[in-house]
Amino acid sequence: MTNDESAVRRLVRDRYADAASEGCCGGTETSCCGGDDGTSDTASDAAEIAREIGYDDEAIETVDGEANLGLGCGNPTAIADLEPGETVLDLGSGGGFDCFLAAREVGPEGRVIGVDMTPEMIEKARANARANDAGNVSFRLGEIEHLPVADGVVDTIISNCVVNLSPAKDRVFEEAYRVLRPGGRLAITDPVRTDSLPESVREDPGSLAGCISGAESPERIASLLEAAGFIDIRVELDPDSREVIDEWHDEYDLGGSLLSARIEAEKPVE
Repeated sequence: MTNDESAVRRLVRDRYADAASEGCCGGTETSCCGGDDGTSDTASDAAEIAREIGYDDEAIETVDGEANLGLGCGNPTAIADLEPGETVLDLGSGGGFDCFLAAREVGPEGRVIGVDMTPEMIEKARANARANDAGNVSFRLGEIEHLPVADGVVDTIISNCVVNLSPAKDRVFEEAYRVLRPGGRLAITDPVRTDSLPESVREDPGSLAGCISGAESPERIASLLEAAGFIDIRVELDPDSREVIDEWHDEYDLGGSLLSARIEAEKPVE
């Protein structure tokens, strides 16, 4: 790991440690949660953000505790087509919101594994698992570039606004490929860059931890997935996400240069 990669991980870990304790990115001015100023009702803010990015009221109200931190850019469980009995892995699981929604789909015979590199998030997620009586959901401390998961044991991988935070996205997709069973699939939501960003934004540490400057182009994402071995790759932009994402940076008008994307791919059947 290079010094730059280590610095990025420390920056992201610190940001989301704050989010675990304070909610909604810790009230930061540049964040995946729309720039909450820390003065309003965090739970209400998170619920409203969830609605804006594709969750319905039933999903929001079904999950108890503080699992919904308002940190996403889409609804990966809506595109994953989960089946009862499957094993699901959530990359960067945060407070566990998507894990608990996935658990409803896979049922008691299935299981859901959440991986997050922030100890504070893991602690919060495990508390939320107890609040939701989610016996088929577990959380593991680890980096998405070095997953604490065995080879070929996962049916579906989900993730929400996390891959962009990694300084080594090629390794993220290689690891995703490794842990998937043959025929397994990846269904994630992540911001992608549709236009260039100013140098001041690209070099702003807050923009990186805020899910902005780490975003890649759709073409780059597809190329990384293909290099990892995936097939049937689809990167579908969500034009309706522009209004939400344009609010992520309070100093610069993103002007539609970032959009949420639904990213899907499959591991070939051997």
